[in-house]
Order: sequence, then C-alpha cells, then structure tokens
Amino acid sequence: MELSPSLIAYLTEYLPILLFLGAAFVFGAGTLLVSHVAQPKYPEAEKLTTYECGSEPISDARMPFPVRYYIIAMLFVIFDVEVIFLYPWAVAFNEIGMIGMMEMMIFIGLFFVAYFYAWMKGALEWD
Repeated sequence: MELSPSLIAYLTEYLPILLFLGAAFVFGAGTLLVSHVAQPKYPEAEKLTTYECGSEPISDARMPFPVRYYIIAMLFVIFDVEVIFLYPWAVAFNEIGMIGMMEMMIFIGLFFVAYFYAWMKGALEWD
C-alpha cells in the first residue's frame, strides 16, 4: 500500500508530537530504571518502620475524620472558586459597563448570603 504525498505531508505535521511523547516516555521510564538500579539497598528494621513527623505513631493512621472537616474544605473550595471569578470581571470592567457591574453586585450579594448562612449554621466553627 503506497501512501499519497498529501497524506505523508499531513502525517509529518504530527511527527514532533510523536517525538515529544516518545522522549517523555523514555525519560520517565529511564529515570525510574536508573533510580531502581542505583539506589542503595540496605533494608533494616528501623528503615522499614512507619515514620510520622519524627515521632512514634500513637494510633492508627486510618482513623476517620469528622464530617465538619469535609464541610469546611468544601466551603473553602466553593468560596475560592467564587473569588477567582472576580479577576476576569475586574480585567474586563471597562468593556462590560453598568450591566456587568450590576451582575457582579448580584453575584457578590449571593456570595455574602451563602457566607453568612454557613456562618450562622456553625459550619465555620472548628471546635
């Protein structure tokens, strides 16, 4: 099967991507192989024990976290994403005019309503 010159020209445009993917794979596999071969292998009891901040572990590491931790984490992510929306608005402020200003005031108002709701429900208390 002979390829047409236009198909060969089309496929050669993807050659740099193929070379880059190949180089990335070779680099990743090569560094793992070199580190496996070159690392010192001295398995001792002290090296095989659990390490936790330089002190002996006092309990099981798989203890459940309270639900409040996850609620605070979700609130942080939600409020953080909402604040990220303020940056493009500030950049495009001159182009969006008064309509954009009113939309952002509604957005910020809803943000504060959600914040005060979470505050009143005690979701921001860490105790």
